[in-house]
Amino acid sequence: MPDIIQLLPDHVANQIAAGEVVQRPASVVKELLENAIDATATNIALVLKDAGKTLIQVTDNGIGMTPADALLSFERHATSKIKIAEDLFNLHTKGFRGEALASIAAIAHVSIQTKQKAQQIGTKINVQGSKIVDQQPAVVPVGSTIAVKNLFFNIPARRNFLKSNPVETRHIIDEFHRVALAHPDIAFTMTHNDDLVFNLPSSNARQRIVNIFGSKTNEKLVPVAETTDMLKIDGFVIKPDFAKKGRGQQFFFVNDRFIKSPYLNHAVNAAFEGLIKPTLHPGYFLFLEVDPQSIDINIHPTKTEIKFDDEHALYAMIRATIKHSLGQFSIAPVLDFNRESSLDTPYNYSNKTPVSPTIDVDKDFNPFSKAAKQKNIDFPYKRDKDTAHWDALYVGLHGPNTTDGSISDETHLTFESDQVTGSLFEKQSHEASGLTFQVQNKYIISPIKSGLMVIHQHLAHQRILYEELLKNITVHQGVSQQLLFPLELTFSIPDVQALQKIQEQLERTGFVFGAFGEDTLSITGIPASLVEGQTREVLEQLLKDLMDEVPDAGFSQNDLLVRSMAKSMAVKTGASLNSKEREHLVNQLFMCKQPSVSPSNQAVIITLDANDFDKKFL
Repeated sequence: MPDIIQLLPDHVANQIAAGEVVQRPASVVKELLENAIDATATNIALVLKDAGKTLIQVTDNGIGMTPADALLSFERHATSKIKIAEDLFNLHTKGFRGEALASIAAIAHVSIQTKQKAQQIGTKINVQGSKIVDQQPAVVPVGSTIAVKNLFFNIPARRNFLKSNPVETRHIIDEFHRVALAHPDIAFTMTHNDDLVFNLPSSNARQRIVNIFGSKTNEKLVPVAETTDMLKIDGFVIKPDFAKKGRGQQFFFVNDRFIKSPYLNHAVNAAFEGLIKPTLHPGYFLFLEVDPQSIDINIHPTKTEIKFDDEHALYAMIRATIKHSLGQFSIAPVLDFNRESSLDTPYNYSNKTPVSPTIDVDKDFNPFSKAAKQKNIDFPYKRDKDTAHWDALYVGLHGPNTTDGSISDETHLTFESDQVTGSLFEKQSHEASGLTFQVQNKYIISPIKSGLMVIHQHLAHQRILYEELLKNITVHQGVSQQLLFPLELTFSIPDVQALQKIQEQLERTGFVFGAFGEDTLSITGIPASLVEGQTREVLEQLLKDLMDEVPDAGFSQNDLLVRSMAKSMAVKTGASLNSKEREHLVNQLFMCKQPSVSPSNQAVIITLDANDFDKKFL
């Protein structure tokens, strides 16, 4: 039998490695930015075209590479970060596996220009599908410029799995945030399709957070700091008043490397217990410094997961530190055992003899003696002088036996009244009167001829709002309620840009926008079915859905937009509805085209037959 095991060709092995390292354009951005940081760069520029599908270019002013190093950097497992296996447990750099450039070059067109400070001239290399096309000297500045073009050009199936440009751009921005927050001392710029998205100068950690997430973020931050033998914690948590439903502003950094840790995230949630609702999530920017030998960061290809030696101790320290900071800055309620000095007895009263208070009583006072002496109230018109003309009011009301204009017996007076001719509708019975009940503030129960009908109030309202908003956005007839005072909202710069792109669709649903700032927007009108206090929540949920999955354009984009708005605006589970509100909700539901399912294809109505009840009593 012939041998069946064979070595894979280099280009196939590189494509397999690329599947682990490069999942989408954001993965390439992460690897290139980390390489620039390891090159001790102080200024890094990121340039994108078509959400990174056409071009990803990173330029830095780092130490650069020699021509031999530039050529060797495209080989698998070629790195300058480690030399022996023990170095894996004493890492102080980002990329150390030596697969980033080799994996990227296997699925894209890559060009690199690099030069060291001591060299007179630099070098330029072009690589296509792991094959070096040419290498030649070039006049380039000190540092490195790496351009990645036509990502997944030789793997069309992988390229087809990429999401729309807005979704891929959001993923790139997330990776950019993680790198920029971890290194506030490095200046970053980001340009997408010739538009400047971020311009972050070198600063401290607090200023870097404000530059990324907007000027209003500064007043939301609570500093956190603690140093122990095994852990140093620095950073900020966001005040409980600004907790959100999403997990957007949650950042853990260990030795300046972004990580994801559900266990440590639970420690932060435990510190906020009792301060925020269970459905909300706190925001935080926490920087942890630990001994590199106490962690293992090579357990995941993207290096976003870390294994700690003693997670339980870290959990306790993080939870206690955050609770202390919230109490120290009067965010959390604390017991104050300090004495209030203003309530203390003055020293000069220590030898004073107490004196009983005296009460003076007027023994001759009689509250009833002056009652008879009170003067009559003087009205502006005297009854005895000004009542003569009152008789004119009764002219024409003469009785049958009176001729002097006096009023006759009251029984002769008649009054005009409406004649009841009958009811337009017959009196309805209880069965037809729309009698409804609410169970657990979640379901609406309505009796029908065959048994009971159970309606999920939140999903039912979603269906009503969905069809209403979809009609408005399609025929451009959105009804808007004008606000007395414009609503000023603050978002991050990418969020404001994302809302600007769908401004036209939002205006069709009833929104009226004023001026757009860099990180602010003004709203002068909102949809008629939206409460003003829910405006921010609706837009935040919409931005989250935009990042998760939104088509490029057309009806499908409008459909997802109104689905997101309907979900946020619908009456929530747990809301108590009176009888008129319940009946109105039921009537509106059955006026919909598809009342039985929600916009997300969940059942809205179920019916319980009387026979089902009979079986329960057998």
